[in-house]
Amino acid sequence: MTNTRRSRVITDGLERTPHRAFLRGMGLDDDDIAKPFVGVVTTEGETSPCNMGLAAQAEHAYQGVRAAGGTPRKFTTVSVSDGLSMNHQGMKCSLISREVIADSIELVARGHAYDALIGYGACDKNLPAMMMAMTRLNLPSVFMHGGPVLVSQWKGQSMSLINTYEGIGAVQTGDMDRGELTQMEKAAMPTHGACPGQMTASTMAMVAEVLGFSLPGSATAPAVFIEREAMGRKAGETVMALLEGNGPLPRDLVTRKSLENACACVAATGGSTNAAMHIPAIAHEAGIRFTFDDVAEVFARTPLVASMVPGGKYYAEDIHRLGGVRVIFRELLDNGLLDGDTPTVTGQTLGELVADAPAPDGEVVLPIAAPITQTGGLVVLKGNLAPDGALIKIAGLQTLVHEGPARVFDCEEDCMVAIRSRSYKAGDVIIIRNEGPRGGPGMREMLGPTAIIYGQGMGEKVALVTDGRFSGATRGMCVGYLSPEAAVGGPLALVEDGDIIRIDCLAATMDLQIDETEWERRRAAWKPKSYDPPLAGALQKYAAQVGSSHLGAVTHAGAMQWPVEEPEGD
Repeated sequence: MTNTRRSRVITDGLERTPHRAFLRGMGLDDDDIAKPFVGVVTTEGETSPCNMGLAAQAEHAYQGVRAAGGTPRKFTTVSVSDGLSMNHQGMKCSLISREVIADSIELVARGHAYDALIGYGACDKNLPAMMMAMTRLNLPSVFMHGGPVLVSQWKGQSMSLINTYEGIGAVQTGDMDRGELTQMEKAAMPTHGACPGQMTASTMAMVAEVLGFSLPGSATAPAVFIEREAMGRKAGETVMALLEGNGPLPRDLVTRKSLENACACVAATGGSTNAAMHIPAIAHEAGIRFTFDDVAEVFARTPLVASMVPGGKYYAEDIHRLGGVRVIFRELLDNGLLDGDTPTVTGQTLGELVADAPAPDGEVVLPIAAPITQTGGLVVLKGNLAPDGALIKIAGLQTLVHEGPARVFDCEEDCMVAIRSRSYKAGDVIIIRNEGPRGGPGMREMLGPTAIIYGQGMGEKVALVTDGRFSGATRGMCVGYLSPEAAVGGPLALVEDGDIIRIDCLAATMDLQIDETEWERRRAAWKPKSYDPPLAGALQKYAAQVGSSHLGAVTHAGAMQWPVEEPEGD
């Protein structure tokens, strides 16, 4: 075992006698102290079904580390559930938690001089946060998604949590009674695990596999599948092999080619729009500038081949039964849409790893020769309303062009009043502004408004445009992540009721149709909106530091260097 490992600054030398005493106080002996220290971090807790059960899975990774000659060290970090923070002020905490998770892992790993990391996460922000921390620290690392919930059955049909959101709108229009919705509510989550469709958790789990952070199958195996025990042990063995110098470090994994691979995976599966912000954030940790423009270029050349909820019919569980996400990777690779030379934690290149993957089945995953659409399920729109870009998921959309008058709301709550009372009409472009990273602050998701609109039967009859985010479960003519945001004087701040807005997903444009003289008048009159009530605590710190969503909504300079300290001798 190499003697240059970081933990020696804790364990070696006369002056580290108190440190060793602390370690002995946790039950370690001389042999344990002499071995490499591997942090095993989870977001275990009763914050959501996604996170419950992660500690049990990580226990197998813990044992895998020990069996392979390491000393594993358990720790946990926070998690904010999008499912429980949705559609109220708590959602401002969700994206902020991504930074807190990454920061907290950095602090524990640096403070305790761990030599390597294994991370288990299973909710929207946990996955990118852990990959961000691993890339920032550049320690030998393996990330493991905790897995999706088993797909629910209701009235003989597969369903997920998104159906309950849309059911609210159906009750409001009289198309469903309250008792029926209650039955659906009770059926929606039959086990613990993350959302089963191609929402943010599943999308980022597939991104973790294509970037090379994760073991094959970990993105799609349901949380309760017994095979996850063996995956955990393998994760422990793998991180020890990486520590021996037999594999890539995170910054070897995160390259421009692998980031483009990640974007291709998102496009081919109709993944969450959130991925287009999380991928640049991971790139930022490696010192790579990767923007919406880079994302858009890959999306435009990658066909949509996986029919996954919410834009399609199937779930991660269905992908797993076909052979996992490797089926999709191989189809993309065989058609020149992935770079197969990128490394993975297994020691194999991506191309080697997927070489024996099954062919598409033609229903859940289609061949490139006969895709669902010729371009990816996500589009980056640009124009005078979004100079730095905005995102829309077009997977499953029937109408790709919308033009209509603006209905402007300065926060989500004001918009929800109009939606609940159905005081909007077909053709409207509903604007929700001041919900960006700085404006919110925290960039809330708008699943509540969009799902209820869809449930009211208006999903593709109106458009919704915001500088906030969308859930991976969102569907309809919904444009988010608009950059620059309204709070910093972006064009969205200048829109007025009745303005005509044109959204053209085919041309990838979004424009406010007013003349330049009117633009200048409004710019001159604009004043920043004050926070009411004034900010304090985590929200205040975040608002002061966060950057634009098109660059990942990050809060630090990126590409941190961590000097290795040599222990003092005896």
